[in-house]
Amino acid sequence: MADEKKIALKIVTGGQEKEVTFDELTLANNLSHEALVRVLVKKNIVTPQELLEELQKVRQERYSASQPPPEK
Repeated sequence: MADEKKIALKIVTGGQEKEVTFDELTLANNLSHEALVRVLVKKNIVTPQELLEELQKVRQERYSASQPPPEK
């Protein structure tokens, strides 16, 4: 069986339809987050250490004691 790309959504612009895969959405999301973090650090709005601490808080909030966070 060939690798089938799973379509996440279809976008219609100017009468043209484009299929967007989950991989493409994931990559776009990651690039957007990285760009945002870079701007925040560059403007001294947040430090890399503050970001890491906040990520740890979010990870702890996201996963209950019955479902521990995935290993790094």
